[in-house]
Amino acid sequence: MTRSAITHRLASVLGASALLLAALGATPASAATPPLLVRPDGGYPTVPLEKDVVVIKVVQNAPLNLQKAPSIKEGLATNVERMAAWIQKACTTGKKPDFILFNEFPLTGYSSGTREEKLKFTIQVPGPETQRLGELAKACDTYIVFGSYATDPAWPGHILSLNPVIGRDGKLKHVYWKSRNVIRLNDDEIPTTTVENVRDKFRAKYGIEEEFPVLMTEYGNIAVSTVQLDPFVFAAYAMRGVEIMLRTATLFSKTDVQAIALYNNMYSAMSNITFPADSGVPASFGGGSLIVDPRGKVLAEDPSNNDAIVEAEVPIAAFRKGRTIPRYPLEVVKPVFDQYRQEIPLNHLDLPPAQLPQTTKDMKDLLDRGSRWKKK
Repeated sequence: MTRSAITHRLASVLGASALLLAALGATPASAATPPLLVRPDGGYPTVPLEKDVVVIKVVQNAPLNLQKAPSIKEGLATNVERMAAWIQKACTTGKKPDFILFNEFPLTGYSSGTREEKLKFTIQVPGPETQRLGELAKACDTYIVFGSYATDPAWPGHILSLNPVIGRDGKLKHVYWKSRNVIRLNDDEIPTTTVENVRDKFRAKYGIEEEFPVLMTEYGNIAVSTVQLDPFVFAAYAMRGVEIMLRTATLFSKTDVQAIALYNNMYSAMSNITFPADSGVPASFGGGSLIVDPRGKVLAEDPSNNDAIVEAEVPIAAFRKGRTIPRYPLEVVKPVFDQYRQEIPLNHLDLPPAQLPQTTKDMKDLLDRGSRWKKK
């Protein structure tokens, strides 16, 4: 049984129990006592560190776009082995890696077209690809992190943006959903499903803790995100105790990576895809992967569009010593925040599969119809 199936069954059981308690006039414990998401003393939970200094390696490379592969099966097999070659190189050159970070689409490439078309060019997590990568992680004794478009039987018709984390033992440790998409960035809108646009159903299935989950590892507290240009999302992760933020995104902003690390007192790394000369995508959009420290200083970077590995050491023990979560002036800004209304309401993609937007224009039309800011 898959993780999502187990979670779905558990949610169904818990939901039935809640209904029974309500009928008997009782209050479920979860409703009476919300989970503690942020410690009130400025601290955060951790597990003991195995070493004082850890090594992050970031791979930037060009996958075979599945739309151009002879078949989806052959394309995925090719891209898994491309990842395997990069993992082998990362594990046999330079310092031994503790984390290997890949980009947003190392297995599938970026696919274009309608929802129906794009759904073909996805993976499922767990699946044969994560199993193969797990074998490589175990052989190298490293964490492997990457992004992918994915599908899940629990979310029929939805294109998910997932970031799996595979542990040193080869097992899947966590799967990070994308928190939200950038909205109103251009004339098109991204139709992938995020936590924001199905928030209530996501919370019912997985719990509120999974909205900004922190993976406590023997090498530090990590999280993974494909979000861009959104300081509030990363502030939430920082409040939850993230020490190393691993990011997978395409066409990202270097300044955004540096600023997020600086504002939230965390190490961060970003992996970007590279674009071959025949891709039709400007070379300036590819590469540029980097690792930065909590002051936003670049520790390692490859500014080119070439396939490469960048690496840096993180003195995690010294960094953690005496560290608290950031000192945000939340009580100062709260009166303003309390009156702010998001333009687009939550749950705007909580729709039957047949009603999900098929194209970027369909997504824009959906957002326009639901906008709280546009005059009707």
